[in-house]
Amino acid sequence: MQFGQPSGTAPFVLSVLAIGSTGVGVTASEGLAHTIALAQTADRTGYHRFWMSEHHAMPAASIAAPQLMVARLVGETARIRLGAGGIMLPNHAPLMVAEQFGMLEALAPGRIDLGLGRAPGTDGATAAALRRGEDANDHFPQHVVELMGFLDDDFPAGHRYRGIHAVPGPWQAAQNRIDGALSGPDVWILGSSPYSALLAAQLGRPYAFALQFGDADVATAVRLYRENFRPSDVLDRPYVLVSVPVAVAENHEEARRHASTSAMAMLRMFQRKGYQLLTADEVEAYPATSREQSIIDDYTHRSFHGTPAVVADRLMQLYERTGADELMLAVGGHSNTFDRNAIELIADYFGLPASTSAAPSVGG
Repeated sequence: MQFGQPSGTAPFVLSVLAIGSTGVGVTASEGLAHTIALAQTADRTGYHRFWMSEHHAMPAASIAAPQLMVARLVGETARIRLGAGGIMLPNHAPLMVAEQFGMLEALAPGRIDLGLGRAPGTDGATAAALRRGEDANDHFPQHVVELMGFLDDDFPAGHRYRGIHAVPGPWQAAQNRIDGALSGPDVWILGSSPYSALLAAQLGRPYAFALQFGDADVATAVRLYRENFRPSDVLDRPYVLVSVPVAVAENHEEARRHASTSAMAMLRMFQRKGYQLLTADEVEAYPATSREQSIIDDYTHRSFHGTPAVVADRLMQLYERTGADELMLAVGGHSNTFDRNAIELIADYFGLPASTSAAPSVGG
């Protein structure tokens, strides 16, 4: 496993999570171009890793397959780690995921992360369209173990997949007489509950807690993970990442307005109107009932929004509460330009070391 050192003056590692925001008035092509620009900004300003999440049938998000965007970003960035935060494994065959991320690791050795989650990344109806069975989540631990078996080419004797090999991967390297040429991506367990915390602990893998989805009990999950952690061949001590929604601007009101756009999208999702990112002006003009306004205000408040000093203070409070090794800034409001400026402001505040490296050429 490859982990970064604390970022600048922060006592924790800083990274970025993107959902590929595509707000009203923005095309999918523009949204994806903005994600590329966001990754390049994170790379240049000194963040440790850049992840993208898997979402389906959501008009506000353009990334249904983060592995495709990772492949593009390999050639668009120079040093930052790239990954999926995450791949919703019940939507996919473990062998397919192993081969896709084996390809990514071959394209960018030592820079690829594979975060695994068990949520559908969408609503129930869309989950059914993804061919998930009723008990898809129940098989999540088994599928994680199968995936790691394919990545390591390490199924025990008698296992039904013993003779099946993920390519690219260790088996191909062995066939080509290349020793240790491909180590595979770093595998993480994602979640927001004790269930995922205990699974990550049992497998001896790093744990990423998603705090952007609501007011989940992060302290309990992190405690359970640390108390039950079993060292593995890839990780000898617990490692915790917590992702949080952020909106940062020099002006507090501007940050609040931006945070309200994703809060409004949450309200629309609860009302089964579809997760859609309206502009800040449209959010303010919306004739909300008192109940609706309460939900908008609640989700706006949950975001770490405000000036760089205010947001940095909330990040420090979260660090003191959880002892997280790494904090990941989840951005995804209506304005992609705002999101890029936001991560630049936090990088400047904590004095992250800027990178001058150019994006690498891909191929021989």
